[in-house]
Amino acid sequence: MRDNGLITVKKKLLIVLLVIFIVFLTLEVCGFYLSRLNASNAEQKEVSAKSLQEIQARNINLKKKISNLSPKGTYLVIDTAKNRIYVKKGDQTLKEIVVSTGSGSILKDPKGNRQWVFDTPRGERTVRLKKTNPVWTKPDWAFIEEGEDIPKNFKDRIETGILGDYAFELGDAYMIHGTLYTRLLGRNVTHGCVRVGDKDLKELYETIPIGTKVLIF
Repeated sequence: MRDNGLITVKKKLLIVLLVIFIVFLTLEVCGFYLSRLNASNAEQKEVSAKSLQEIQARNINLKKKISNLSPKGTYLVIDTAKNRIYVKKGDQTLKEIVVSTGSGSILKDPKGNRQWVFDTPRGERTVRLKKTNPVWTKPDWAFIEEGEDIPKNFKDRIETGILGDYAFELGDAYMIHGTLYTRLLGRNVTHGCVRVGDKDLKELYETIPIGTKVLIF
């Protein structure tokens, strides 16, 4: 009986020691992972701080590049969705003008494979030339649209009084010019040119020099 009691005590002591060992081992493992987690969080914070600094540096460089690419002095911005011309100087808008821009419609030549898309071209252009009392040299599509035969005589293409008192040539036959259809200003109705009312067109002519940048979107 005495031996059995001693064995029981030893078993209990062994179990207690085993439990203590397991608890100790568990604490050691938890401590290890907690230290790794803290180290990982610290590393992530360091990486995040570096990433933020890099992003901020890139943004500063990007702003400098955009500033360098921005037109110097006065320039024009044409919004074809809102049908507006903005006269700008740097970030400042000096004037907002209601205009008409390209309709986006398509005309097909019934006698051939040609077609024309009447969009105002997007991108950067320059005022190449300024004209007073401009004349319109009607292209083939103008006669096709009206259901007329294309003339063989060049003089039959010349039409006066339809472009207003002034015009700015932007290249590729696109212009900023006047209009007889002032009631349509603010709408996408043109064949690609930008139509402006008489008063605003005169002011543009008097203030916008040749070589002015024109940004169209």
